[in-house]
Amino acid sequence: MPLVSPVTPQGDPEISRPDPARLISGEPEHRTWLTDEAPGLWCGVWQSTPGTWRVVYDEWEYFRMTAGVSVLTPEGGAPIRLVAGDAWVIRPGFIGTWEVVETTTKDFVIRL
Repeated sequence: MPLVSPVTPQGDPEISRPDPARLISGEPEHRTWLTDEAPGLWCGVWQSTPGTWRVVYDEWEYFRMTAGVSVLTPEGGAPIRLVAGDAWVIRPGFIGTWEVVETTTKDFVIRL
């Protein structure tokens, strides 16, 4: 395995949707391209079409928005508007909602 990996979508993405029990609005479709992975660590590119769903994080996630507009709202907290160029860390235990306002693409690193 090379020591350096590009963070560029390559090949066919994994396509998924939010759990219907967590879906609040819309019909978002997620596309994920993994660029690297190791035990307890995933890196890649994620894209979603508009919609809103509840999220519960058990892991750490660092991401950098590369396109689109999303709103991350912590339970009981103020909405956080995210646009291309914004970077964020979500810690384990985060509960809230993720709303994709305009199709969003982000680079991500997830660590258990």
